[in-house]
Amino acid sequence: MKRVLIIDDEPQIRRLLRISLTGKDYDVFEAPTGFEGLQAVQTAKPDIVLLDLNLPDIDGGEVLRQLREWSTVPVIVLSVRNLEGDIVGLLNAGADDYLTKPFNLEELFARMSVALRHRLPSPGQTEIVVGRLRIDLDSRRVTVDGKDVRLTPTEYSILSYLARNHGKIVTQSQLLREFWGPIAEEEYGSLRVHIASLRKKIEADSARPDYIITEPGIGYRLQGPPSG
Repeated sequence: MKRVLIIDDEPQIRRLLRISLTGKDYDVFEAPTGFEGLQAVQTAKPDIVLLDLNLPDIDGGEVLRQLREWSTVPVIVLSVRNLEGDIVGLLNAGADDYLTKPFNLEELFARMSVALRHRLPSPGQTEIVVGRLRIDLDSRRVTVDGKDVRLTPTEYSILSYLARNHGKIVTQSQLLREFWGPIAEEEYGSLRVHIASLRKKIEADSARPDYIITEPGIGYRLQGPPSG
Protein backbone atom coordinates (compact mmCIF):
# COMPACT_ATOMS: atom_id res chain seq x y z
CA MET A 1 0.00 0.00 0.00
CA LYS A 2 1.23 3.49 -0.83
CA ARG A 3 1.42 5.84 2.12
CA VAL A 4 -0.18 9.28 1.94
CA LEU A 5 0.11 12.07 4.51
CA ILE A 6 -2.69 14.65 4.72
CA ILE A 7 -1.61 17.95 6.30
CA ASP A 8 -4.84 19.89 6.81
CA ASP A 9 -6.45 21.52 9.83
CA GLU A 10 -10.04 20.83 8.70
CA PRO A 11 -11.32 17.57 10.27
CA GLN A 12 -14.04 17.24 7.62
CA ILE A 13 -11.53 17.42 4.77
CA ARG A 14 -9.22 14.93 6.46
CA ARG A 15 -12.14 12.55 7.06
CA LEU A 16 -13.32 12.81 3.45
CA LEU A 17 -9.82 12.18 2.13
CA ARG A 18 -9.13 9.39 4.61
CA ILE A 19 -12.27 7.48 3.63
CA SER A 20 -11.78 8.07 -0.10
CA LEU A 21 -8.05 7.24 -0.12
CA THR A 22 -8.46 4.17 2.09
CA GLY A 23 -10.96 2.94 -0.50
CA LYS A 24 -8.22 3.34 -3.12
CA ASP A 25 -5.82 1.18 -1.07
CA TYR A 26 -3.75 4.01 0.37
CA ASP A 27 -2.33 3.85 3.89
CA VAL A 28 -3.43 7.23 5.28
CA PHE A 29 -1.70 9.41 7.88
CA GLU A 30 -2.96 12.78 9.13
CA ALA A 31 -1.51 15.95 10.63
CA PRO A 32 -3.61 19.00 11.62
CA THR A 33 -0.68 21.45 11.80
CA GLY A 34 2.40 22.25 9.78
CA PHE A 35 4.77 21.31 12.60
CA GLU A 36 3.11 17.92 13.07
CA GLY A 37 3.13 17.46 9.31
CA LEU A 38 6.88 17.96 9.07
CA GLN A 39 7.37 15.49 11.93
CA ALA A 40 5.05 12.98 10.26
CA VAL A 41 7.05 13.10 7.01
CA GLN A 42 10.05 11.91 9.01
CA THR A 43 8.22 9.26 11.04
CA ALA A 44 5.59 7.93 8.62
CA LYS A 45 7.80 8.25 5.52
CA PRO A 46 4.87 8.82 3.15
CA ASP A 47 5.07 8.22 -0.58
CA ILE A 48 3.11 11.43 -1.22
CA VAL A 49 1.88 14.46 0.76
CA LEU A 50 -1.38 16.41 0.38
CA LEU A 51 -0.72 19.88 1.81
CA ASP A 52 -3.18 22.61 2.76
CA LEU A 53 -1.88 26.18 2.87
CA ASN A 54 -4.04 27.68 5.63
CA LEU A 55 -2.60 25.90 8.64
CA PRO A 56 -2.98 27.21 12.20
CA ASP A 57 0.73 27.40 13.06
CA ILE A 58 2.88 27.55 9.90
CA ASP A 59 1.79 28.66 6.45
CA GLY A 60 1.72 25.73 4.03
CA GLY A 61 4.18 27.51 1.77
CA GLU A 62 6.73 27.58 4.60
CA VAL A 63 6.05 23.89 5.30
CA LEU A 64 6.85 23.17 1.65
CA ARG A 65 10.01 25.28 1.79
CA GLN A 66 11.28 23.48 4.89
CA LEU A 67 10.34 20.09 3.48
CA ARG A 68 12.25 20.70 0.26
CA GLU A 69 15.43 21.35 2.24
CA TRP A 70 15.72 17.61 2.93
CA SER A 71 12.99 15.65 1.12
CA THR A 72 11.89 15.05 -2.47
CA VAL A 73 8.58 13.38 -1.52
CA PRO A 74 5.87 14.40 -4.03
CA VAL A 75 3.66 17.20 -2.67
CA ILE A 76 0.25 18.18 -4.03
CA VAL A 77 -1.06 21.46 -2.62
CA LEU A 78 -4.81 21.63 -1.88
CA SER A 79 -6.05 25.13 -1.10
CA VAL A 80 -8.85 27.65 -1.49
CA ARG A 81 -6.25 30.15 -2.66
CA ASN A 82 -6.38 30.44 -6.43
CA LEU A 83 -4.26 33.49 -7.24
CA GLU A 84 -1.94 32.87 -10.15
CA GLY A 85 1.05 34.30 -8.30
CA ASP A 86 0.51 31.99 -5.32
CA ILE A 87 0.27 28.92 -7.54
CA VAL A 88 3.34 29.79 -9.60
CA GLY A 89 5.34 30.52 -6.45
CA LEU A 90 4.46 27.18 -4.89
CA LEU A 91 5.30 25.24 -8.04
CA ASN A 92 8.62 27.05 -8.29
CA ALA A 93 9.22 26.22 -4.62
CA GLY A 94 8.91 22.51 -5.32
CA ALA A 95 5.22 21.55 -5.25
CA ASP A 96 4.46 18.79 -7.75
CA ASP A 97 0.91 19.94 -8.42
CA TYR A 98 -1.84 22.25 -7.18
CA LEU A 99 -5.60 21.77 -6.87
CA THR A 100 -8.03 24.46 -5.76
CA LYS A 101 -10.68 23.57 -3.17
CA PRO A 102 -13.32 22.35 -3.72
CA PHE A 103 -11.77 19.72 -5.97
CA ASN A 104 -12.95 16.64 -7.81
CA LEU A 105 -11.79 13.49 -6.04
CA GLU A 106 -11.22 11.56 -9.26
CA GLU A 107 -9.02 14.38 -10.54
CA LEU A 108 -7.07 14.30 -7.28
CA PHE A 109 -6.56 10.54 -7.57
CA ALA A 110 -5.34 10.96 -11.14
CA ARG A 111 -2.91 13.74 -10.18
CA MET A 112 -1.62 11.62 -7.28
CA SER A 113 -1.05 8.64 -9.56
CA VAL A 114 0.90 10.81 -11.98
CA ALA A 115 3.03 12.34 -9.23
CA LEU A 116 3.82 8.90 -7.85
CA ARG A 117 4.62 7.30 -11.20
CA HIS A 118 6.50 10.05 -12.92
CA ARG A 119 9.20 11.44 -10.73
CA LEU A 120 12.42 12.39 -12.50
CA PRO A 121 13.78 9.40 -14.42
CA SER A 122 16.63 7.47 -12.87
CA PRO A 123 20.11 8.32 -14.16
CA GLY A 124 20.18 5.10 -16.18
CA GLN A 125 16.90 5.74 -17.96
CA THR A 126 17.40 6.31 -21.65
CA GLU A 127 13.84 6.39 -22.94
CA ILE A 128 10.61 8.09 -21.95
CA VAL A 129 7.29 6.83 -23.33
CA VAL A 130 4.09 8.88 -22.96
CA GLY A 131 1.17 7.35 -24.83
CA ARG A 132 2.22 7.04 -28.47
CA LEU A 133 5.05 9.54 -27.94
CA ARG A 134 8.54 8.07 -27.50
CA ILE A 135 11.67 10.05 -26.64
CA ASP A 136 15.09 8.37 -26.85
CA LEU A 137 17.35 10.44 -24.62
CA ASP A 138 20.55 8.89 -25.94
CA SER A 139 19.92 9.40 -29.66
CA ARG A 140 17.63 12.45 -29.17
CA ARG A 141 15.15 10.67 -31.42
CA VAL A 142 11.43 11.46 -31.06
CA THR A 143 8.69 9.32 -32.59
CA VAL A 144 4.89 9.34 -32.57
CA ASP A 145 3.23 6.06 -33.54
CA GLY A 146 6.68 4.86 -34.60
CA LYS A 147 7.18 7.69 -37.08
CA ASP A 148 10.12 10.03 -36.67
CA VAL A 149 9.36 13.61 -35.68
CA ARG A 150 11.93 16.22 -36.71
CA LEU A 151 12.45 18.82 -33.99
CA THR A 152 14.74 21.80 -33.74
CA PRO A 153 17.32 21.64 -30.93
CA THR A 154 15.25 24.04 -28.80
CA GLU A 155 12.01 22.14 -29.44
CA TYR A 156 13.70 18.88 -28.43
CA SER A 157 15.14 20.46 -25.28
CA ILE A 158 11.74 21.81 -24.21
CA LEU A 159 9.97 18.52 -24.94
CA SER A 160 12.56 16.41 -23.11
CA TYR A 161 12.43 18.78 -20.11
CA LEU A 162 8.64 18.44 -19.95
CA ALA A 163 8.98 14.67 -20.38
CA ARG A 164 11.44 14.40 -17.49
CA ASN A 165 8.76 16.12 -15.39
CA HIS A 166 5.93 14.09 -16.93
CA GLY A 167 2.65 14.83 -15.17
CA LYS A 168 3.99 17.83 -13.25
CA ILE A 169 3.15 21.43 -14.01
CA VAL A 170 6.28 23.18 -15.27
CA THR A 171 5.95 26.94 -14.95
CA GLN A 172 6.76 29.38 -17.72
CA SER A 173 9.45 30.84 -15.48
CA GLN A 174 11.12 27.45 -15.05
CA LEU A 175 11.24 26.89 -18.82
CA LEU A 176 12.43 30.40 -19.54
CA ARG A 177 15.23 30.23 -16.96
CA GLU A 178 16.28 26.79 -18.19
CA PHE A 179 16.60 27.70 -21.86
CA TRP A 180 17.04 31.47 -22.07
CA GLY A 181 18.86 32.28 -18.84
CA PRO A 182 19.49 35.99 -18.10
CA ILE A 183 17.28 37.20 -20.97
CA ALA A 184 14.37 34.98 -19.91
CA GLU A 185 11.92 37.83 -19.33
CA GLU A 186 12.24 38.90 -22.95
CA GLU A 187 11.44 35.45 -24.35
CA TYR A 188 7.83 34.73 -23.37
CA GLY A 189 6.83 35.12 -27.01
CA SER A 190 9.55 32.72 -28.16
CA LEU A 191 8.43 30.09 -25.66
CA ARG A 192 4.84 30.26 -26.94
CA VAL A 193 6.07 29.94 -30.53
CA HIS A 194 8.13 26.84 -29.68
CA ILE A 195 5.24 25.24 -27.79
CA ALA A 196 2.90 25.90 -30.72
CA SER A 197 5.42 24.37 -33.14
CA LEU A 198 5.86 21.31 -30.91
CA ARG A 199 2.12 20.77 -30.81
CA LYS A 200 1.87 20.89 -34.59
CA LYS A 201 4.52 18.16 -34.79
CA ILE A 202 3.40 15.72 -32.08
CA GLU A 203 -0.34 16.31 -31.60
CA ALA A 204 -3.09 14.80 -33.72
CA ASP A 205 -4.89 18.16 -33.41
CA SER A 206 -2.69 21.03 -32.24
CA ALA A 207 -5.78 23.11 -31.39
CA ARG A 208 -6.92 20.43 -28.94
CA PRO A 209 -3.69 18.97 -27.57
CA ASP A 210 -3.55 15.64 -25.78
CA TYR A 211 0.12 15.79 -24.75
CA ILE A 212 1.25 19.35 -23.99
CA ILE A 213 -1.46 20.84 -21.77
CA THR A 214 -1.57 24.54 -20.93
CA GLU A 215 -2.19 25.46 -17.30
CA PRO A 216 -3.56 29.00 -17.91
CA GLY A 217 -1.34 31.72 -16.54
CA ILE A 218 1.03 29.18 -14.98
CA GLY A 219 2.82 26.94 -17.46
CA TYR A 220 2.58 23.56 -19.17
CA ARG A 221 2.23 19.89 -18.31
CA LEU A 222 3.08 16.87 -20.45
CA GLN A 223 0.56 14.07 -20.03
CA GLY A 224 -0.53 10.98 -21.90
CA PRO A 225 -3.55 11.14 -24.24
CA PRO A 226 -6.91 9.92 -22.92
CA SER A 227 -7.52 6.21 -23.44
CA GLY A 228 -9.80 5.16 -26.26
